[in-house]
Amino acid sequence: MDSDLGRRLREIRSWRQLTLRATAELSGLSYGYLGELERGEKPINNRRVLENLANTLRVAPTELTGAPYAPSQAADNDAHAALRHVEVALSSLDLGLDPGIQAAPWPQLAEKVEHLNTVLRVEADYARQGELVPELLTHLHAAYCQQPEHRRAVLVGLIHTYHSAAVLTKNLGLRGFPVVAARQAEQCAQELDTPDWLGFSAWLRGHATGSHGRQHQYTTSVRAIDQLTKLDDANVSQAAGMLHLNAALAAATEGDAETSAQHLDEAAVLAERLPAERENFGFLHFGPDNVGVWRVSLATELDEGPKVAELARGVRPEALPAKARQGMFWADLGRALVADRKTRDQGVAALMRAEKVAPQRIRNNVFVRETVADLLRQARRDAGGRELRGLAWRMGVAPSG
Repeated sequence: MDSDLGRRLREIRSWRQLTLRATAELSGLSYGYLGELERGEKPINNRRVLENLANTLRVAPTELTGAPYAPSQAADNDAHAALRHVEVALSSLDLGLDPGIQAAPWPQLAEKVEHLNTVLRVEADYARQGELVPELLTHLHAAYCQQPEHRRAVLVGLIHTYHSAAVLTKNLGLRGFPVVAARQAEQCAQELDTPDWLGFSAWLRGHATGSHGRQHQYTTSVRAIDQLTKLDDANVSQAAGMLHLNAALAAATEGDAETSAQHLDEAAVLAERLPAERENFGFLHFGPDNVGVWRVSLATELDEGPKVAELARGVRPEALPAKARQGMFWADLGRALVADRKTRDQGVAALMRAEKVAPQRIRNNVFVRETVADLLRQARRDAGGRELRGLAWRMGVAPSG
């Protein structure tokens, strides 16, 4: 089966007038492996390889992946259709400028923000988030100007809605707009001027921009941690924990397992110290269970093979309300398991479970798509092959027949 990613890689390399050998050397890859990538014989299975190639070829990672992907399912199609309205809202709204509509009463807006956080984001429902976010952002900006008595609450509502917009556009591959959403959230946090929301906005900006510069993501995350005050406050502690996870991911993507482990352990300490009764600050779901999910993800990123399955045994992804995080736990575990022929069937089962938990999130993940396409190339016409062909068809990465 031909690889769209491999074809794009070959075309962009030729456009840059770089030889296969030069591109491999500049990207820290072997000549043979890069040739296999271009021919579609091997998948790109971690951020480090993808981002090193993108940096060498001087393009954004999405130029190689082809994201946003053409939707093949109704919900995916609705999510992509809503992106245009999200783009318009992110491009046209500014804090302090009245958008020219009559804002809905604050109780109605607060209810919609709550619905966004506790239902749509929990379900990883990008289609319905895409419908709600533009309207909600417009009304919140109007309320900021027209309802000064609710201004601080409106600012928090804006941060939540921009968080949704950043994650939505990032996970659907809409280039540039995750950064716009994160910067707008940062502006709101600066006006609130509290350690918890400043820490949150620093985390969100790193989360949105990480693939464009891991060293910058690492440096800004560590700086934000150092600048946080009132770490005895549970909300600030949760923001600090998420910043440590950002730093751990940045280090892992750079291949620095030791530094990644240090930040992961710092996050674990903060999670264990949290009081049992606490606010779920920023709806980040930070705590011991989330740190456990991150351990699995980071071990997968670092190609730690069998260790991933060992780490996964003590993790409770179902304890996290956020289905996107649950889905990525099963996806990362599945990607690690399919690398070994002896655990391939278990890996396929984990990938299928991931898609069932969070279909819109999983179908748009480049590494899951690459893994499924690679498995399909290897599959025989057995039960596993039929399941893989169905999953590939729903992702739009291969025909079902």
